[in-house]
Amino acid sequence: MHKHPMTIGQLIRSPAMRLLFLITLLIIAIALYLTWDMKASLAFTLKYRSKKLATLLIVGTAVAISTVLFQTLTENKILTPGIMGFDSLYVLVQGLLVLTLGVSGFNSFNPYVKWVAETSLMIACTALLYRMFFRQSSQSLQFLLLAGIVLGILFSSASGLVFRLLDPTEFSVLQDSLFASFSMVDPTMLAISIVVIATLVFYIWRKHAILDVMLLGRHCATNLGVNLNRMTKELLVIVAILVSVSTALVGPITFFGLLVAHLAYRLAATYQHKFLLPSAALLGMLVLV
Repeated sequence: MHKHPMTIGQLIRSPAMRLLFLITLLIIAIALYLTWDMKASLAFTLKYRSKKLATLLIVGTAVAISTVLFQTLTENKILTPGIMGFDSLYVLVQGLLVLTLGVSGFNSFNPYVKWVAETSLMIACTALLYRMFFRQSSQSLQFLLLAGIVLGILFSSASGLVFRLLDPTEFSVLQDSLFASFSMVDPTMLAISIVVIATLVFYIWRKHAILDVMLLGRHCATNLGVNLNRMTKELLVIVAILVSVSTALVGPITFFGLLVAHLAYRLAATYQHKFLLPSAALLGMLVLV
C-alpha cells in the first residue's frame, strides 16, 4: 500500500509540529526572562536569574507530568495528585514546625533536614496507603483514592487546629512559608531535585506505549498483556516522588497541574503519551516562566 504524503495543513496540525511550536515558544520565553529589564551586567544577571529559571523549569515539568500520569492511572481527567492530600500534609508539617520550634527555631532550622524530612514523609504516606488499601482487585484503586481524600480532610482539619494555637507573629511566618517561592531555593537541593525528576521523567517516557494501552481500560489492558498491578504501583510511586520533591522544594501549587494537563490534551490533540508527556512538560515550563 502506498502512503499518501502529508499535506501542509496536516503537517502543521501534526503532534510533532505542535511540540516544535511549544519548544520555540519556551526558548523565546527563556530568552526574555533572562535578558528583560536588566539592571546590571549580563553575566551577573544570568547568574542571578539562572537558578530561579532552573527551579521554574524542573517544577513545571514535575507537576505537569505527575498530573498526566495520575489522570491516566485513574482514568479520570478531573483528578490531580492533590486528592491524595500532599498539599494538606505539607501545610500541616509547616504548622507543626512553627508550633514546636517557634519563629527563631523555624527560620534557623536546617533546610536540608527539612527538605529530606518533608519529601520522605509524603512518600512514606503514599507507600503506607498503598500497602493498606491496594490489592489486585479492580476496586482497590478507588479505595486508595478515597483513603487519600479522607486523609487530606484530616490533615486540613489538623492544620486548622494548629493555626489557632499560633500567635499572630508565628502565623505570619507560617503564612509566608505556605506560598510557592522560586527565588529562595538552595542550589544543592535544586541539583538533587533535577537529577531525581529528570531520571523519573526519562524512565516513564520509555513506558509511553504501555500508558497508551492503559487508556483503553483495565480489562483491555490486561488482555493485551499489561501487568496492571505492577504498573499501578510504579505510577503511584513515581507520582508521589514527583509531587513530593517539587512541593518540598518550592511549596504547593494549587490547580496548576490540572490547568497544564488540560492545555496539553487540547494542544497535543492525541492520546499518545509520547506526545502528551512532552507537551505537558513544555506547557508547564512555559506557563511558569
